[in-house]
Amino acid sequence: MSNATAATEPLHTPLAWQAVELVEKLPATARAATLVLRAPAWPGHRAGQHVDIRLTAEDGYQAERSYSIASTPEDAALSLTVERLPDGEVSPYLVDELRPGDLIELRGPIGGWFTWSSEEGGPLLLVAGGSGLVPLMAMLRHRAATDSRAPARVLVSASAIDDVLYREELDALAAADDAVEAHIALTRRQPPGWTGFARRVDAPMLAEVGFAPDARPRVFVCGPTGFVESASSALVGLGHDPSLIKTERFGPTGA
Repeated sequence: MSNATAATEPLHTPLAWQAVELVEKLPATARAATLVLRAPAWPGHRAGQHVDIRLTAEDGYQAERSYSIASTPEDAALSLTVERLPDGEVSPYLVDELRPGDLIELRGPIGGWFTWSSEEGGPLLLVAGGSGLVPLMAMLRHRAATDSRAPARVLVSASAIDDVLYREELDALAAADDAVEAHIALTRRQPPGWTGFARRVDAPMLAEVGFAPDARPRVFVCGPTGFVESASSALVGLGHDPSLIKTERFGPTGA
């Protein structure tokens, strides 16, 4: 998730800032990159949590933004996937300027409510708008890393196919495990021969790809505020238990 504004559990002690080193930067889409970081003092995390990043200019000006963790708790390195915003203060630097060996300040992990571990079981329904897929991908990766057999279905909404994060990995996860399904909704442009959804996420789509309410799936919805509100309302309207629907949203905060 870029630009997280979700509420988090109260922290008993302030999280300390630490300097972390960029080890590798991998292209994710034309506007996004995955940052692989070396964080010697990292305490570990749960799938779904996020971190704060702080940049300090030469004149002392500081900018902070929150980004979801893309890596699993089992990974040796900490990874974030950041989408560049044209008018952002932080994301353009992270995506375009940061180089291996550079240091940035980070604190975390943050958030304890929007998380999932394989011990909790499933079924698992993950609904993402744009870069809201990042924390949900951490959950899918954690599921695979722990050999969980919890049924999992993910629905991703994006403007065009080239904007879908982790598209090849999603396809591979679904192909390798018949308990995993991946669905994509393209809202603006569809490639020739597209057979997937070609509209915004709505109640009929969620009913088609999701689990029946009586299966009591654990539902996670992440994305822009309007997307999250619409999808979560549709899920409740379909009969899903609101207590099993967890949401995290972000907005145009200037990242």
